Formats: sequence, C-alpha cells, structure tokens
Amino acid sequence: MGFCDEIQSQVTAEIIVAQAGNLDLIAFDNDIERAAFALKAMSHPLRLKILCAVGEKELSVQDIVDCVGTTQSNVSQHLAKLRDKEILASRRDANRIYYRVNDERTLRLIEMMRDVFCSAKQH
Repeated sequence: MGFCDEIQSQVTAEIIVAQAGNLDLIAFDNDIERAAFALKAMSHPLRLKILCAVGEKELSVQDIVDCVGTTQSNVSQHLAKLRDKEILASRRDANRIYYRVNDERTLRLIEMMRDVFCSAKQH
C-alpha cells in the first residue's frame, strides 16, 4: 500500500467514524468554516513546526526558538498569528511569555498529522 493509499484509507476511516457518531462535518457550514480557519492558520511550515514543538506542553518563546531553529523575531511573528486566531493561548510570568495549545481538538489534529506524515512512523 502506497503513501497516498494509506492517507486515503485514514481519511475514509475518519469519515466513517465521524458519520457514525453523528458528527457529519459537511452538514454544518459553521463547522466547515471553523475547520478551514484553523487549518489555514496552521498551514505555514513554521507555524506547524511550532505547534508540534509545543504539543501538550507549555513553552516559553525562547524554548520554542530553540526547538524550531529560527530567530526570535520570526517565531514571535508566527506566535502572534497563532494567538490571534486562538490556536495558541499565552500567559505572562514576569518577563517571559509562555504558550500552549488552546484547544484539545487542535492537539488531536497535530497527533493525527504526526501519525500520517512523520517519516519515523511510516513503514
């Protein structure tokens, strides 16, 4: 089974599960809009890398910079976009700002993307 076949199988399985649980996303335009909004916010490679780095943890800006390997200025710009779109939440502690994923559903989506796309998990 090729990579595309695996993705198609995964998507088909997810659709069946969603429909079985009365979670048919296609039936609700506001759910589609919300999903598209979140996916668009995460679609930049660096923003996706930031989300993977943060995962279930809470990290400072410097921790994120160290994980993703780019400048603090660049990371801060992308963190602001993720925060403005309510993908990430932040809190200040003295002179440090900490970020965490704002929604459990986003964490599940990140984990699903890791399972599907990360080379360490492919066969």
